Amino acid sequence: MDNTALPVTRYALSGDVSIAYQVMGDGPFDIIMVPGLVSHVEFAHEAPGYTAFLRRLAAFARVITFDKRGQGLSDRISGAPSLEDRMDDLRAIMDAVGSRRAAVLGFSEGCSMSALFAATYPERVSKLLLFGGFAVATTLAGDVEQRVAQRMKFWGTGETIKTIWPSQAMNPDAVEMVAKFERLSASPGAIRAITILNAQIDVRPILSSIQVPTLVMHRRGDLQVPFEAGRNLAAQIPNAKFIEYPGQDHLFWSGDVEAMLGDVEEFVTGTREGSTTDLERVLATVLFTDIVDSTRSAAEMGDQTWRRLLDTHDQMARQTVEKHRGNLIKSTGDGILATFDGPGRAVRCALAFGAAANQIGLPLRAGLHTGEIEVRGRDVGGIAVHAAARVMAQSQPREVLVSRVVTDLVAGAGLKFSERGSHELKGLPGRWELFAAST
Repeated sequence: MDNTALPVTRYALSGDVSIAYQVMGDGPFDIIMVPGLVSHVEFAHEAPGYTAFLRRLAAFARVITFDKRGQGLSDRISGAPSLEDRMDDLRAIMDAVGSRRAAVLGFSEGCSMSALFAATYPERVSKLLLFGGFAVATTLAGDVEQRVAQRMKFWGTGETIKTIWPSQAMNPDAVEMVAKFERLSASPGAIRAITILNAQIDVRPILSSIQVPTLVMHRRGDLQVPFEAGRNLAAQIPNAKFIEYPGQDHLFWSGDVEAMLGDVEEFVTGTREGSTTDLERVLATVLFTDIVDSTRSAAEMGDQTWRRLLDTHDQMARQTVEKHRGNLIKSTGDGILATFDGPGRAVRCALAFGAAANQIGLPLRAGLHTGEIEVRGRDVGGIAVHAAARVMAQSQPREVLVSRVVTDLVAGAGLKFSERGSHELKGLPGRWELFAAST
């Protein structure tokens, strides 16, 4: 990957609206950035610190940025996009880049939509991260008419720098950059419509429904969105972690961002670059499974029938993993992650679980890889975990796919393997020889 080149702008179709997006990095995790009031995926790279911020994230993840409909390089629309429209756009982008699940990182006004998306589509969200956000617009300074009048009067002049980037408010170059950013992002009329819509936002009733792990971040002296708004947002999300940072800048990429970037990396991956925490490292065979076409099946069956079938799936998973002396780490919503101290037992478990699940109408795909893992309490991490997930992603329905190292370790165990070719696995170096297992 060229670490100096800027990402190319692509388009995803959401209904009949084209949504501009960019992708940076190819790490094993996906992070999709939900913008605030001002966005332009290409001009944002002109802002000092913005590209460096994304590159730091891209060191461990695939980072997706986009312009919401009506702004930046996305199609212009009449009025302002509803939260429902914006959720559709987010799904369209994830589908366009092949992201089944992603960590959603919302900024400022984008936090409300991000929270609603996580509550509505938990199967698409691995982690929820919110920076400089609010749950209800009444927490913002001034009444609606005052905010609308102020923005309409000064839009395109860079006036907003006083509250979004106060550390640079006396820098003429920064003021001009913000002024151009405003103009390229949206017209005064579009900003008026968005401001009026934002004034009606109140996602408090749905915050208690958020089930995914959530990290809320806010700067103590934020002049755009008060610190208490961020703290109150975190307080209403079950088990949300709240971290405050010094400074007054509202922009996420401004100032001393290393602590925040480290917190984001640790929250998304389970560790941070340069961490000195001692982790238990052991050799294990990692198994990932996934229900084929789970979203379509759920829609066809209805929530209650699907829920009962998933409960049966989960019970079968526990019993089968236990029978093969494995450790069921967690359910992934429509699959499982398990580890084994013997690769032969891991393969036999995957085959048995797949056969049992198929009998109740749930075709599975499975992937296995043997390597060193990091044990973090009840969770696990490390390259071997990422590799097993990528192997599974190559698997066909009703297939158990394994890496070359697994076949080498189970010689003489009575298992059979068919070659499935050499593949590039996203975020992992080299080409990987994969094999389909059978008995």
